[in-house]
Amino acid sequence: MSTTDADQMPINVGQVEGGSVTFPAWAADTEKPKGQPRNPDPVHDRIGFAVLSLGRLSLEEILPALAQCKHARLTALVSGTPEKLAAVGAQYGVSAEHLYSYDDFDRIADDPDVQIVYVVAPNALHEGFVRRAAAAGKHVLCEKPMAVDVASAQAIIEACEAAGRLLMIAYRSRFQPHMREAIRIAQSGELGQIKLINALNLQNQGDPAQWRHDHTLAGGGSLPDVGLYCLTIARAIAGEEPMGVSALITSPADDRRFDSVEDQVSFTLRFPSGPVATCVTGYDAHKLSRLIISLQHGWIELENAFDYVGQRMRVARRVGDREQISEIVIKEENQFMLEMDEFAVWIRDGSGPSASGREGLQDHRVMEAIYKAAREQKTVSLT
Repeated sequence: MSTTDADQMPINVGQVEGGSVTFPAWAADTEKPKGQPRNPDPVHDRIGFAVLSLGRLSLEEILPALAQCKHARLTALVSGTPEKLAAVGAQYGVSAEHLYSYDDFDRIADDPDVQIVYVVAPNALHEGFVRRAAAAGKHVLCEKPMAVDVASAQAIIEACEAAGRLLMIAYRSRFQPHMREAIRIAQSGELGQIKLINALNLQNQGDPAQWRHDHTLAGGGSLPDVGLYCLTIARAIAGEEPMGVSALITSPADDRRFDSVEDQVSFTLRFPSGPVATCVTGYDAHKLSRLIISLQHGWIELENAFDYVGQRMRVARRVGDREQISEIVIKEENQFMLEMDEFAVWIRDGSGPSASGREGLQDHRVMEAIYKAAREQKTVSLT
């Protein structure tokens, strides 16, 4: 075989079918499959996103993730800071006609390149921006928590329904590959019934001037911010809604960070089929993010469970006369990329979301019950 012939073999050049490039496996069957190229949609077939609010989360996570998407692309930016809007627009190649201030945001209705607005503003501003985006004819991806209370969450859903627009809540952890596998194993029954879900999500907040320490903007402290991940994942693992909740809230005295929001929240959820979830979240402890699912015939542990990166997963079970503890190695993928691509596919194909507005509303209902249980020092029924 000549060098030229070898260069043209499918194993070297691949093959094209339906606009996608694929390659035959080059490694032996004993090796883990490497997978195929990402094969993104052609640029102009991708769903256009406008990112509203250019704070740390947008600049450090969301905009870089959009560059990795297969089905979505950045087409517009919205900010209340003109200098930052111009600078970020130049960085990401967004032309001036697709840059919007908060004041003139409503003219986005005339921008055909935008199908989805990703609302990343502080929590108390979500409802107003979602209403405006839906009224402009755009679908909405709303950062969590979707609102500051149940009434506002319900209003957001009603605004999108009235406008005939789709609403998804940005529960990135639900898209993380390790988390999805943990939920799959737990619900599969292969390790028996779920008995206990233990979730911890702690971090040590700094400057009290940040908006997350202002109740009027945040709607609460650690619970709606980082504790919400413990709550929504516990519901996803159990596969049912909690029927009761008890809780304890503590905050250090004379600490300006907690003048209007809470520090540590410990809460317990009881589910109808038997599982119990114990969750702890806080703003005044060294960073710790961990999930343990205890089942009848084994356990699942996820380190860095709610972080952006660094997840490690172990599963324990009996194998013969031994206790086997295995690390499950899964390719790490960007959670923000996965959630935005799923919403883009939902818009395009009508496939349905993993995190609808109804999911966000239910979490607000449970969070209000958690606050009530802590305030009244009693178990609150959710049935």
